[in-house]
Amino acid sequence: MAVLELHGLRKEFAGQTILHGLDLRLDDGEMLVIVGASGCGKSTLLRLIAGLELPSGGQIMLDGAQITERDPAARDIAMVFQNYALYPHMSVFQNMAYGLKLRHQSKEEINRRVTEAAELLGITPLLARKPRELSGGQRQRVAMGRAIVREPKLFLFDEPLSNLDARLRVQMRGEIRRLQQRLGITSLYVTHDQVEAMTMADRLIVMHQGVAAQIATPMEVFARPANIYVAGFIGAPSMNFCTGRLVGAGDEAALGFGAQVRLPGRFISASGNVTIGVRPEHLMLDPAGSPMTIDLIEPLGSECLVHGKLADDTAITMRLPGDRPAHDHLTISLPPSHLHVFDTESGVRLEAIS
Repeated sequence: MAVLELHGLRKEFAGQTILHGLDLRLDDGEMLVIVGASGCGKSTLLRLIAGLELPSGGQIMLDGAQITERDPAARDIAMVFQNYALYPHMSVFQNMAYGLKLRHQSKEEINRRVTEAAELLGITPLLARKPRELSGGQRQRVAMGRAIVREPKLFLFDEPLSNLDARLRVQMRGEIRRLQQRLGITSLYVTHDQVEAMTMADRLIVMHQGVAAQIATPMEVFARPANIYVAGFIGAPSMNFCTGRLVGAGDEAALGFGAQVRLPGRFISASGNVTIGVRPEHLMLDPAGSPMTIDLIEPLGSECLVHGKLADDTAITMRLPGDRPAHDHLTISLPPSHLHVFDTESGVRLEAIS
């Protein structure tokens, strides 16, 4: 059983607040992925949990025990770093065994754990090699093996795939996820790559300026983003946004580029100003729709991304089949069932009241 709880966790540095009172519960065996832009506080959060930094306020609980001020070595937490942090003068076996030797484990127990972890990760033939003789993916497996042999309560991953090439990243993220599920490891994983986050997480934390902008399953974050920031951050290409005002009974919006769209329900906003979001794949070609002037077409094989502007210079991106004919303009419409409605002033998602 390994349950992590954070209560009002804060971090201030040089008069600047890095984390604003985060509350969180990570359940046993869960993979929670923290995603956000650089400087949002995600790596700081990981370092606080690992004990590499002390919080300015709040509590860190692991299995009901407070570990807020414990030394890193006494927290029963293993961390996999971005740069692998392998000892260059040691063999793979020695790197994986080093932490166990420091804990005065018997030689037999060390051999057993290292052998089992090496077999699990497929690196048994590499045990006698030095890190300089390994590829990036092999080094990452060794770093994971070093964490696994400790049999900790909690695993922390700090952007472990960021130094790998694109193809190897895809392979390794699948391997890490399968390994985590197979071993039932309670894990907290930090990344700036939203694809990595979406494909690996049981739940996501989208961080923004030291605040958890949304904590939910990947599909919930994608389908029902809590605010404009989350909506624009999750999804590739990102969501399109158009400004407008609620009209009529609040079930329609007059948009800045001249169109009036029906909304998926009736909405109320204090100012009446709303921001309408729609993902590129949900825009529709419509002969009676609004004109879109095309600036750029990105062919991707089976599909293409069309970038352009609407009448009020609102930037817009549309995803279309790859064989579409090239034109200077298109006419498009926004389907009501796929529209997201946000309050322009607060940025918060609005829910239909009927």
